[in-house]
Amino acid sequence: MGNAPSFLDEVNAAFDRAARLTKHDPHLLRQIRETNTVCRFTFPVRRDDGSIETIEAWRAEHSHHKLPTKGGIRYSLMVNADEVMALAALMTYKCAIVNVPFGGAKGGIRIAAHQYSPAELERITRRYTFELIRKNFIGPGVDVPAPDYGTSAREMAWIADTYTAVRGDELDALGCVTGKPVALGGIRGRAEATGRGVMYGLREACAVAEDMRALGLAPGLAGKRVVVQGLGNVGAHAARFLQQEGAVVVGVSEYDGSLARPDGLDVDALLAHRAATRTLQGFPGATFTADPRAALEEDCDILVPAALEGQITAENAPRLRARIVAEGANGPTTTEADAILQAKGVMVLPDMYLNAGGVTVSYFEWLKNLSHVRFGRMEKRFEEGAFGRLIGVVEQLTGRSVSQAERLAVTTGPDELALVNSGLEETMIGAYHEIRETRLRLGDGVDLRTAAFVSAIDKIAAIYGSMGIFP
Repeated sequence: MGNAPSFLDEVNAAFDRAARLTKHDPHLLRQIRETNTVCRFTFPVRRDDGSIETIEAWRAEHSHHKLPTKGGIRYSLMVNADEVMALAALMTYKCAIVNVPFGGAKGGIRIAAHQYSPAELERITRRYTFELIRKNFIGPGVDVPAPDYGTSAREMAWIADTYTAVRGDELDALGCVTGKPVALGGIRGRAEATGRGVMYGLREACAVAEDMRALGLAPGLAGKRVVVQGLGNVGAHAARFLQQEGAVVVGVSEYDGSLARPDGLDVDALLAHRAATRTLQGFPGATFTADPRAALEEDCDILVPAALEGQITAENAPRLRARIVAEGANGPTTTEADAILQAKGVMVLPDMYLNAGGVTVSYFEWLKNLSHVRFGRMEKRFEEGAFGRLIGVVEQLTGRSVSQAERLAVTTGPDELALVNSGLEETMIGAYHEIRETRLRLGDGVDLRTAAFVSAIDKIAAIYGSMGIFP
């Protein structure tokens, strides 16, 4: 038997499958498909005990059809050139699908973050940022990183601080990275954006009665049984928001095992238990299994793989019982497994659409940094005053007084979080229907993943065509 295809091979195979359904010049398709630039760094870092360790890191910029490029930085022992190139390619297609004007990029440092102290992680992050600056792989108009697996707002703050220290004369320097703390130019709602986007995407897909009927399901999220694999930033927020929409979370999994409860888990209580004990084991009223992948095979309507890539494979795909697989993680389903799910009639909501909430809200943060004004600051009070005056006119004309609660419901102007969530909701709804319409246009046998790729290819090709390249 030959070696299993790499993550990049999987992404490119999906691209090629979609490209065959288009009529674009083969040379243009190759330009869209290939990674433009990849940089590998090695640099020394002093550990707290005085020893020196050599760190290996990468940054890939997949496409420069739009600038800046955009993509997260992950800290993981699994990081390599193939992975960052694959993830950068997905970022290109993801940004096109949700109409965010970035090219795709991705970065990574090959470390297990939990094995380093905060001081060591700060030294690693700042040195990595300095290497990015030296090689022109970061900047508000060049390449804008963000958090990913193993990183958070803390690391983004270190990146922003390092960049502004070196390039302090740049007016828009804080736009060099997104996912920052709010106090450092970040945006409200960014931390939960990807999980909230998963909910918005699922809600919109489940609202199409015709598609739900084909799956043997009723329209809407209410009452649908959900299993979430991975309770990191994406999975935890997705589980919470899906429960708020009336879905029943019947199973979850983490690195230490899986939990199941057919009547539903209290997500907030579960997350509190895990935060206190650092394990799923011992949560009352639920069945614990030491196998982290057992949750994938639980009986449910919706499965949300929100961990790492390659979780649904040809080996376990035949045993999945979900009717909808909602890819909260990047690349959780292999090509072979995807074909098996399609043959079973499972609806797969592809990663490059469903987890685009993070890059969408990162785009809003970038715009905030460039405009130097908080969303809602200019219009919130004006709208409250205008609607208040309108209520007053209605009261005069009708002779009826409006209660304080009713008045507030109508007159309260939008703050930053409300505007961010509204923009994210609009983005996810619009993008889903673009993908669905593409699938219907392409005809029977075309799945949503292929339709999403075709939609992305068409949009990128149009940009090259507008420049007189590959008309």
